[in-house]
Amino acid sequence: MKRLRLPLDPYVLSLLGTVLLAALLPARGGVASGVSGASTAAVALLFFLYGARLSTAEALDGLRHWRLHVTVLAATFLVFPLLGLAAYALRPWLLSPDLFTGFLFLTLVPSTIQSSIAFTSLARGNVPAAICAGSFSSLFGIVLTPLLAAALLGDSGGFSAGSLGKIVVQLLLPFLAGQFLRRWVGGFLVRHRKALGYVDRGSILLVVYTAFSEGMVRGIWHQVTVPRLLALLLAEAVLLAAMLGLTWWGAGRLGFARADRVAIQFAGSKKSLASGLPMASVLFGGHASLAVLPLMVFHQMQLMVCAVIARRRAAEAEPEAMAEVAALTGSGRG
Repeated sequence: MKRLRLPLDPYVLSLLGTVLLAALLPARGGVASGVSGASTAAVALLFFLYGARLSTAEALDGLRHWRLHVTVLAATFLVFPLLGLAAYALRPWLLSPDLFTGFLFLTLVPSTIQSSIAFTSLARGNVPAAICAGSFSSLFGIVLTPLLAAALLGDSGGFSAGSLGKIVVQLLLPFLAGQFLRRWVGGFLVRHRKALGYVDRGSILLVVYTAFSEGMVRGIWHQVTVPRLLALLLAEAVLLAAMLGLTWWGAGRLGFARADRVAIQFAGSKKSLASGLPMASVLFGGHASLAVLPLMVFHQMQLMVCAVIARRRAAEAEPEAMAEVAALTGSGRG
């Protein structure tokens, strides 16, 4: 019997290393200004690349499966935020105000693309649907996440409605520029996909270093205690379990086939670290370090739990596939 190996994302380890570096050697003074400027440019570059990579034709083609995509979007931007608001009952006796702000923020960010596709494929679900669902979620998230943050967070955690202007300049305009220039730069991006992947990850690491450095200089990490972190882990475990259960059960109640239910469960229950971190750096500024901590924790948790579920879904699919083959063979004999 093979051992079940839980994935410890190497990128999460890189993020933790970056947090440790910021704790030991935070950027100060002129260095901090330079790092902050580089971080702003890195965020704009990230969203330019997101826009240039997203095929508009493929996204429009995916609209044919609109019921599935609406279901995933509802899970991501409606059910998740409602559960986040319900966690207000945990404030302040279990979650500190800053951690609650970060917890609520993680419920507002888009779904993942890569891990949703990977787990859907492993579980023998509808992979094309997962690709389109993740792409639609990222696309809508550029607009919906800031709007939801403005409506639900107000001025808490350092967020300001004035941050919406920064979202337009640093995120939306670069994304639209990437879409516009895609016909000329798309081939280059495909040929150098691997190298640009390092650019993506490096940019996000720079964003994390900038946010946590500013947090260290401001001394906000003294507010986080071990009991608070354990409470955060518990709250996020409940949140993930609820979303995994609701997406699977709800998709079944809506009449989706098994392959579509798998795609809905994995695309509708996860949150994107790659999109959420840059957004938090723009929306929260110097308070971004505590705002992104719940998202970083949730990211690793969702990878570990979904790896187990995907393997179980794959094992469940084996008998079904064999039964279908037997039925087809039997009907062929007749």
